[in-house]
Amino acid sequence: IYFDNAATGGFKPYLVTQATDYALKYLLANPGRSGHKLSMLGEEFIYKARKIATNFFNAEDLSRTIFTKNCSEALNIAIWGTVKKGGHIIISAYEHNSVIRPIEKLNRLGLVEYSVVYPDENGKITKEDVSKLIKENTYLVIISGASNVTGEVVDVGLIGTLLKPLGITFMVDGAQSGGHIKIDMQKDNIDILCLAGHKGLHSVMGSGILLFNKKTEILPLFCGGTGTETFETEAFSYPEKLEYGTLNLPSICALYEGIIYTQENLDFFYKTLISKTKFCIELLSSLKIKIYSKPNPCGIVSISLDKTDSITLSQILSDKYDIATRGGFHCAPLIHKHLKTDDNGLLRISFSPQNTNYEIKKLFYALKEIIEL
Repeated sequence: IYFDNAATGGFKPYLVTQATDYALKYLLANPGRSGHKLSMLGEEFIYKARKIATNFFNAEDLSRTIFTKNCSEALNIAIWGTVKKGGHIIISAYEHNSVIRPIEKLNRLGLVEYSVVYPDENGKITKEDVSKLIKENTYLVIISGASNVTGEVVDVGLIGTLLKPLGITFMVDGAQSGGHIKIDMQKDNIDILCLAGHKGLHSVMGSGILLFNKKTEILPLFCGGTGTETFETEAFSYPEKLEYGTLNLPSICALYEGIIYTQENLDFFYKTLISKTKFCIELLSSLKIKIYSKPNPCGIVSISLDKTDSITLSQILSDKYDIATRGGFHCAPLIHKHLKTDDNGLLRISFSPQNTNYEIKKLFYALKEIIEL
């Protein structure tokens, strides 16, 4: 039973796996690097994927939809590529280490300072709390669209409304929220959106997306081969400016099919995951377990047991019951400190829409047996 979908999706639609297989078998040329038919066909598939991703998230500019190998890479490119020396950044306590580590490094180098906005007693990140931290030199706010620890969804649209008239760049980490909730970059006033393709978007590992609007400029973190401007020291136009070297064509083809599948089922999956997390929370509430999640559309339920640390508990569920979960700290140290779970971490149970209530019951009985031992 696979309950670790927040790490990577355990279910891949048939057309996603078929797209990967097709690319590996028949699209063997380097896309867009040569003039022959096979290379140009690969480039055509990349264009189609770029277009559907741009439309799905209502981004402004097709050329500023960049393919990466994961969300961590997208976040790092965006953070390092927009640095303003002497500037101030605001992040939330929900952030992943892919945000915290580069910003902490920039801080240690003396390039930027940063502040952290913490959730209120209801787990909400409010625009009022963000507003209190804004300084004259604040140039960037980064907010996770949903916590990968608790599944709490942040109303990024409210924060975007606050930041737009101030001219502060708004970056959203959509690793957990992308594919689970509707994200509209223009409506929500998001300047930069970073996504994992292999989670809610149903693609395979090795796929991520960085999208940004026309007013945002991102300097390249890496340089490599491109299809044009060979005699220049770097590419001067997007997407080549940020897409260095050979692209992962199989994962991009899979991402194209994954976005189509997600788009067609988004509303149904949203309701399904709220229902499944609600069902799980209701069942586990009868046990001697502390629950840190509310019903949510990201499919995340995190718990702790007093007598068993989360990593040991996850191992027992795997070894004895064949149930895959994740124990530990989930690369999000600030929220663990805030929740006072930085000693033993939390057991994270994360569902896909394809998981069944029968499987959730199996988890319940396994935990019940472990507690009663």
